[in-house]
Amino acid sequence: MLAETATTEISENRKPKNLDENKTVAREGGGIAGNARKDIEAKTGKKVITNKNAKMLHGGNVKRI
Repeated sequence: MLAETATTEISENRKPKNLDENKTVAREGGGIAGNARKDIEAKTGKKVITNKNAKMLHGGNVKRI
């Protein structure tokens, strides 16, 4: 979610005009999310990425919207 949100915000600000500019924006958005993940892992000492989904992580108590 963070990569998509960051990419959208950057894209709305820069208004890329072609595929190459869109690729650059997408890489920057992904880089922001990657850096955030690495920072969280460094500070907590735990991996952020898991093969479990939200339902598995929260014991089936996932709130539906």
